Order: sequence, then C-alpha cells, then structure tokens
Amino acid sequence: MNQTQAKPAPAVKRALSVTRDEDFAQWYQVVIAEAELAEESGVRGCMVIKPWGYGIWERIQTLLDAEIKATGHENCYFPLFIPLSYFAKEAEHVEGFAKEMAVVTHHRLISDGKGGLVPDPEAKLEEPLVVRPTSETVIGAAMARWIQSWRDLPLLTNQWANVVRWEMRTRMFLRTSEFLWQEGHTAHADKADAMEETLKMLEVYRAFAEGPLAMPVIAGPKPENERFPGADETFSIEAMMQDGKALQAGTSHYLGTTFSAAAGIRYQDKEGQQALCHTTSWGVSTRMIGGVIMIHGDDDGLRVPPQVAPQQIVILPMLRENDGDAALLAYCEDIRVALIKQTALGERLRVLLDKRPGKATGKRWTWVKKGVPLILEIGGRDAEAGQVSVLRRDKLWRDDAKPNFVAMARDEFIAVAASEIEHIQQSLFAEALARRDANITRDVTDMAGLATHFAEDRKFPGWVEMAWSRPTGAMLDDVVARLKELKLTIRNTPLDALPVSGSCPFTGEPAVERILVARSY
Repeated sequence: MNQTQAKPAPAVKRALSVTRDEDFAQWYQVVIAEAELAEESGVRGCMVIKPWGYGIWERIQTLLDAEIKATGHENCYFPLFIPLSYFAKEAEHVEGFAKEMAVVTHHRLISDGKGGLVPDPEAKLEEPLVVRPTSETVIGAAMARWIQSWRDLPLLTNQWANVVRWEMRTRMFLRTSEFLWQEGHTAHADKADAMEETLKMLEVYRAFAEGPLAMPVIAGPKPENERFPGADETFSIEAMMQDGKALQAGTSHYLGTTFSAAAGIRYQDKEGQQALCHTTSWGVSTRMIGGVIMIHGDDDGLRVPPQVAPQQIVILPMLRENDGDAALLAYCEDIRVALIKQTALGERLRVLLDKRPGKATGKRWTWVKKGVPLILEIGGRDAEAGQVSVLRRDKLWRDDAKPNFVAMARDEFIAVAASEIEHIQQSLFAEALARRDANITRDVTDMAGLATHFAEDRKFPGWVEMAWSRPTGAMLDDVVARLKELKLTIRNTPLDALPVSGSCPFTGEPAVERILVARSY
C-alpha cells in the first residue's frame, strides 16, 4: 500500500547569523550590531549609542520622567566631579565603590618633548576628584545646605545623568564603564515616610517595566549581602531573560540616617529639636535596553515594544526610480499623515516614511532587525488599488516560511492601526510573562536539588523559588559562599509570594519568606 508522506515544513531563513539556542551571548551582541543600537567607542567599556538605540532611551526618559514628576519629584543636576573627601565621610559607601572609581588628579597636560602629552606636575589638584559613580555624597552635601526646618521636608529630587564605574568585564547596555541613568534622591522627617517613598518608587519602576517595556518583573527586598553600599534596605525589580538568567532592572534604597549623619543633613522639628533626615535613593539605567533585547528579541533581531519604539510604523514605498515614484510617494505620504492623527497607548502614532533609495526588501530587513512593530510595503499596484501590505514584527512568519504580509485596504488599515499597535504591546508582555512563569521552579528543597537543577548540562534552568529563614551575618555569608560555588545569587524576596511554612533548606531554621535563586547578569 502506498502511503503519502507529509512534506516537512519549510525552514525559515532567519535574518541573524547566530540563533539564541546556538550562542545566546553572541546572539545578544549580533542583535546590538544588526539593529544598529550601539557600537564600541575606542575607550574600553564605553559605547557609542546610535540613533535607534538612543531613540529607545529617549522614549524611556520621556515616559519615566513623567511618572517621576507625577509623584512630586523635581529634576535638577549635580556635578560630574565629586571631591574625594565627600566619599571618605561614609566608609561603607566608599568601600563598596572604591574598586570602580575613576579619579582625576591633574587639570592640565604638557608636552613630554617626544611628541606626546603627560600630566603637568605643576597642575596637580589639591584634592582628587572622583568621576561620579553615584551621587549620594554630593547630593547629600547640597541637601545639608537646603534643609533647615521640618517645613523643607520631604525634599524630592531626581536627575538624569551619566555615571562612571570602572568595570573589568563589560557588555554593552548591561555593564559598561560609563552608562546613562536617572537617580532619585529624597530626604524625609522619619523612617515611615522614607520607607513609603522607597516602596512608592519601587512600584513606579515595576509598573513602568511591565507597561511601556512589556517586561514582566518580580519586586521585593534584596538580602543583606546584596544591599546598596550604606543602605539599610534595598529593593529591586528582577526580570527573566530568555536564557533563564535574572537581570536586576531597577533598585530603590532606604538609606536610613547613614548619609545624613555623614553629610550633616539635619532639620529642626516642630518642637525645635535637631534631628537627622532619613534619605532614599533609587535608579534605573540604559541596562533596561539590554533587558528589552534579551526578553523580546528573536532570531531575526530586536522586537521593540511599541510604547518605547522610536517609530511604531515604517512605510516602505517600492520605488522604481521612474516617473511613477512621485505618485507612489504621494500615496504613502497621505497614509503617513492619516496615521499620525491616530492615538494608541495614550499618544499619537509615530510613523516614518522611508524614502531612502534601495530595494524595499533590503530596507524591510533593516527594519525587521531594528524591531519596528509594524512595516508597510507599498508598490505602485498597491497604490492604484488603494491597498497596503502589512507585516507585524511579532508575527513575522507564515507556516510556509514566507514573511507574513497581510493585504488590506488603505482605509481599513488606517482604522485598525492603533489597535494593532496596542495588540503588539500586549502580545509581547503576555509572551514574556508566560515564558517567565513556566521557568520558575518551586519544588527544590535542598542544596543538592539546587545543584542538580542548575547543572552545567541544563541550558536554560530559569529561577528557583525557595523557603528562606532570613539569616544574617556569618550564617548568611556561608549561604552566599555555597551559592557562589554554583554561580548562583539570591535575587530578592517577592513581595507577592505565597505564604511559607517548614524549614529553610540552607539553615534548617524556620522559614519566614521565599526567595528567588538564579544565575544573573
């Protein structure tokens, strides 16, 4: 009997030279290059952020800045150079950053007589200046000047700036010697008000990650050993990358009175007594872009959530370099003008008409790799028929391994474009959330099980949620050392974790909470 065999599905020819499964680390670098996000600068550990990458950062700035200001904070700016003596006042803080500090010691260069330049011995600074690794110390000095009375509190400030931390192992966006960020710094009359601020900004970060970035995160306090240098409490949002590793995407710190005591940030209370302020700091950085790449990217490049995409729709006219091009461009421009009047995700649509010379297919793959949410290809016949061909970046391929273009009437597309953009935003979040939740394991109950789960032959082990007794001091140090042997760290204690019972697998003491254990960036 003759049996008809089903033909194998055709293979999709992906746009990138390396896939996530083959080499996730190399795939990440290829996406950055092919999506034209950033490039090496010639200075070790520093990057040039190219227009598309910086456009994503500008979208992050615009949206997050509005959220920060909505909570009552005001933007200001503090110097890039910080006197070394400011750090010396706070021993734990300076110890935490000492190995990463870049220091300026001279203010002038002179010729070495051999065609080169050297620091002028006569231009040595009286006091070395640290290139800003974070601004608690310099902002603390300003707060000490600005705050006199309880009437001056709370003081709520934020700045958008660059910082320098001299990293030994660098990776673009994730860990660079210089990076961009925002850092909020606030002062309060008491612990209760400062803790409320700390958790409020943690929630701002959580909502921002899960909203505009479509990045599912878990929020919670860090263990004692993972706190910001000098902080009483540190809270983080943790996101799972497609390789199962964790990325700390943002932090919020309750600093207690540590920095107030060092900088002299005091106020006169209602009874006329002097009291130390309680301070906070919190920040996110261009590391968020690295998270977007590793959560949403695929083997064809980047996929940008529409809310932070510099352009949400790109129109590609199929130019023939003949007399018909003028009419085609006019048709495409009419569509662009109609689209930018539409509103999605609370803003007008951002639409680019790509008039550059070259084949539409070549330009298509440029925009696919950049991750623009919607691509329209329009030829002369489409214009004559009043149609467009639409390609959704999150649904790129058909079953026959061809690009998943959908032909639509011009007016029909204009009517549904906004909802399509919103669907893509929702779809990317849902996909990432499902992947994360499917890769959190909760049945590991001891160190042996942890070692087995994270065995080297397991490619993407995800995270493990375990019972925890919240040890401190030497007992915590012992746990951290054992985890380090497995290349693991405690990420945080989920604020929304289920109740816990039984004993802690690390200490044998009664468990009081749950923790997330993972490999991380």
